[in-house]
Formats: sequence, C-alpha cells, structure tokens
Amino acid sequence: MYNILLVDDEPFICKGLNHLLASSGLDIQTVFIANSGLEAMDYLRMEDIDLLITDIHIGDMNGIDLMHQAMMIKPWIQMIVVSAHETFQYAQLSIRLGAKDYLIKPINSGQFLDSVRNVLLKMDKQMPANDKLKSNVQENFRMDEPLPERTELLNQFIANPTDSNSLNKLAELHDIRLVGPYYSMISIRLNLKQKVKSNKISANDVVLLHYAALNIVNELLDKEWDNVAFYSSEEEISILIQWEDAKYEDTSINKINQLDMIGRSLQFNIHSYLNLVCVVGISQILKGIEYLGLLNEQCHKAVDRNQAHPDHFVFYYGDFNREIDSLDPTEDELSSRNNSIVEKAKQYIDQNYAQKGLTLHEVAHKNHVSPNYLSYLFKKITGLNLWEYVIRLRMEESKRLILSTDLRRYEISEKVGYESPEHFSKIFKKYYGISPSEVKK
Repeated sequence: MYNILLVDDEPFICKGLNHLLASSGLDIQTVFIANSGLEAMDYLRMEDIDLLITDIHIGDMNGIDLMHQAMMIKPWIQMIVVSAHETFQYAQLSIRLGAKDYLIKPINSGQFLDSVRNVLLKMDKQMPANDKLKSNVQENFRMDEPLPERTELLNQFIANPTDSNSLNKLAELHDIRLVGPYYSMISIRLNLKQKVKSNKISANDVVLLHYAALNIVNELLDKEWDNVAFYSSEEEISILIQWEDAKYEDTSINKINQLDMIGRSLQFNIHSYLNLVCVVGISQILKGIEYLGLLNEQCHKAVDRNQAHPDHFVFYYGDFNREIDSLDPTEDELSSRNNSIVEKAKQYIDQNYAQKGLTLHEVAHKNHVSPNYLSYLFKKITGLNLWEYVIRLRMEESKRLILSTDLRRYEISEKVGYESPEHFSKIFKKYYGISPSEVKK
C-alpha cells in the first residue's frame, strides 16, 4: 500500500483531492495533507511518502523548491504537480526534476486519478524469480547494448586522460564530447560474483543484470545530466559527469548534495528493480580533464569504505579524504572522528532547532560532511535519525512552555520552529499521544 502527500495552501483543494483518492479504489494506505512547504517537509522527514502531489505556489516555499528538497530527502520519491499556472517554465522545471505529470487547475477528476494510477502501477516492479530473469530484462530494458569499442575507448581514456587520440575517436565514432571543464565520477559495484558463488544467480545472469543496471543508470540520468555511463569491469559501472562553466557556477543548488542524491537514487533503484545490493562511490568535483584518472581513483576508494561500514551503501570521497592524519588509522581513531562529527551536529541542532526551515543539509554543511554520511553516522551513534532528534528537542521545549508559562498555542509553536499552530498540534499529539490543551489541563 502507498502513502501520498498532498500539498496545497488551499484546504478546499486538498479536501477535494483527498476525497477523490479515498473513493478511487487505489491501493492507498494514508493520504497526508500539508498546507505549506514547511509542513510538507515534516511529513517527508517523518513518514514513508511514496508520492508527492504539490501545487507550485504553496506560501512559504514554492513547489519547485519543495520538489528539490523532497528529492534530497528521498531521491526515489514520485511526484505530480497540480497548478493553476500554465507557464511553460514551471512545467519544464517540474518535468526536469522528475515530475511524472503536470496537471492544470481546475482539475479533471478522471485525468487526476489516471495520473496517480499510472505512477503507482510503475512503482516497486522488482525482478521476478531467476527462471524469469531473461524475459523480464528483455521486456523492461530495451536499451541497445553498448559497443565494445566504445567501452574500451572510455576505459582507456579514463586511465590516460591526456590521450587526445582516444578523445578524438570518442567524439568522431560515438558522439561523446568531453569538454567539461568540471568533472566528477561515480562508481557502482554490483557484487554480482558474490551472487553467483551463493547460487542466487547463474553466470549467464551476470551479463543480463550488468546490462539492466546500466539501463537504469541511463534512464535516471540522461534527461538532466551531461553524463557518460559505461562498463568499467565485469561487475562495475562507471559514470562520468561534466558541467560547463555556466551550470557549475550556478550556486542556487549545492553540487555535492546533487551527487549525493544521484548516488542514493541509483542505489535504491538498482536494488528495487534488480534485487541487487550495490555499493556506490562518488568522487569530488575537479576542474580539468587531466584529473579524470584521479577522480576514478577517488570513487573506487569511496566504494572501498563499505568494508568499514557494511551497513551503508553510498559513499562520497570528500567525507573520508581528510578524516585522519594517519595513513593507516586505527578503529579508535576512526571512531573518535565519527563521534566528533555527530557531537558537533548535535551542538548545532541544540542551538538552532527552533529555526524554521532547518534542514539536514544545513547541519551537514556546517560540519563539512555530506548529508548522506551525516545522517548515517547520526543514526548509528545516537540511535535516532537526525530529524527525530530535532523533533524531540522541539517537543520537550514546547511541553516545558505549556506547563510553566501562559503562552498561547500559536506563541509556543512559533518559539519551537512551527509556523502553523495546527501543524504544531498534530506533531505534538503524535509525539505525546495527547494534545497541547490536554497537557495544559
């Protein structure tokens, strides 16, 4: 069953769409309703949301910004935009961000339900049993198999990025133009040989799964990213991403956060569709094609961090390259560094938890670590995910204010970081099991 989040600053619209979904017969567990972007962010952090349906203009945060944040939190989330604006720019931005549909108000009930139905039907299509593997790959993955010459040239060039002959051949024969000037690399280790050894797949299935994984990479990245994906070994896929000057210098979006989002989305989708637990390594971003060999080395070193963190699957090299002065750090040194990261994050949250719009990415930026790795460490060391810790601080302070002051509900909600007293009351009741007014009594 699926959870859906409806976001619109007009309660009447939310009520109508909720009624449509409730009477649709679709496999829906819960429909959450938010009347602002900040409220929606709380649901995205606290609930397992499968589908986000949002308007463009939602008060404090526009729908485009909300979609960006939603993808950072849950890169695999599905999205539909419902808007009164037929502006091409909004529609284009929405589709580029991965929206499956852009519906214009007033909403046609049948069209809305068809759109939701189509999104839900395409979710969670996992690979069937091994005896059906070949037919399933052929049915769902129709990309042409990469030419061996193309794969060989790309691997040769990454190993020797000053080889202009390989670069010219890639441009002439395969229409691959690497002009950068900014580059990053991602490596995906599929661990196919382990599955063969454990008799979970046959040796012949390795080729099919390798092919299907590359297909998923291209499906996810081709619309938005200037990238080249290729086989780098029998069970690995490498992705070279490049930015031109103008795109890279756009500071409205953090590029490391974007790479983190890509890595988590790739890992999630390969696992969901192919039932493969893969490990993703992400390099830093460097300017100059001559550094491709170094970037390739970085992303492979990032993948190797899975040996120290076997319960984590997406690694950014920048989280580890400066972690310890020693070339061969002890477990105690690594543990001390990780504890320090989490302690600094807690200190920042303790000082800023009442700030409206506080995000994981802000806390990670202050710690000079990726959001993905901070989230992993915080949960591993404290037993709480980072936003659960924020909620706990907000709820404890709000309860204290209720019991020790005469402040009104809207004043307390404002003091602990909520713009809406109604939303504050929902969170409070979910946390304590009773409403603020019942606590006061």
